[in-house]
Amino acid sequence: MFKFRFNKWYPYLLLSPALIVLFLLFLGGVILGLSQSLGYFPVLGLEEPTFKYYLEVWSSTEFLNSLVFSLFISFTSAILTTIIGVFFAYQLLKIKNKNRIINFLYKLPIIVPHIIASLMVFLILTQSGILSRFAYHLGLIEEIAEFPRLVFDKNGFGIIAAYLWKQIPFVVLMVYTVLKQINGSFEAAAKNLGASNSQVFREIYLPLTAPSIGSAFIIIFAFSLGSFEIPYLLGPTYPQTLSVLAYKKYISLDLTQRPYTMVIATSLTMITVILIMIYRKILSLISRYHL
Repeated sequence: MFKFRFNKWYPYLLLSPALIVLFLLFLGGVILGLSQSLGYFPVLGLEEPTFKYYLEVWSSTEFLNSLVFSLFISFTSAILTTIIGVFFAYQLLKIKNKNRIINFLYKLPIIVPHIIASLMVFLILTQSGILSRFAYHLGLIEEIAEFPRLVFDKNGFGIIAAYLWKQIPFVVLMVYTVLKQINGSFEAAAKNLGASNSQVFREIYLPLTAPSIGSAFIIIFAFSLGSFEIPYLLGPTYPQTLSVLAYKKYISLDLTQRPYTMVIATSLTMITVILIMIYRKILSLISRYHL
């Protein structure tokens, strides 16, 4: 019994030096951020905690607009990514003779850095990009300037496009892994009873993969809400996502902006955690219902 417990914890003991350092660095950053958000910043002579900065930030139009914009981008990209990813995962399951090229192509965007994905979207979707030039040469538009503004727009189309290209393969990989494990006899029995392909997917595959689909949605939403590179490179000047807004205030030469920066970062973390808890509760209720 003792040997079994030792073997179970042995890998964690080997990793403990690195884990302790990472934990202390993370904890130190959290404590520093919280203290500065509460107005404790001795460099500026601020030594008395206060909620003044929270009240000022939460009541500002800039913050509220950034919050709405961030939630819109995150929800839209997560929903579209999940729906499209589940569809492609199911289609991939139906391919009888899968080859290495297909497996490589759908996984390729996962390993591409977000900066490269942003550059690709910029080159394709800007008004002077590849897509607008094709439309011009085909006679669909008379001038390149007539091409709709898809990057740096207030609707965040360019940001959502980059997220879709990067995150759809992630959903496909998660859901397809689960789909492969489902017993094929379920589908055969359903089809013998006269079920169509859509009914098989809706009544068999979708309920059995619901936990993995929900997990993928939560991961994508949380990442999109806190992501920085893509909104910074492809987003509008106003409104900005919360992560970009926090960064702009953080690099300001005016150090009095630092508590406001930490309030935004802390608020972003709190919102993400609360929404993830809500989603997990909803998913647990859905799983109980199906069971």
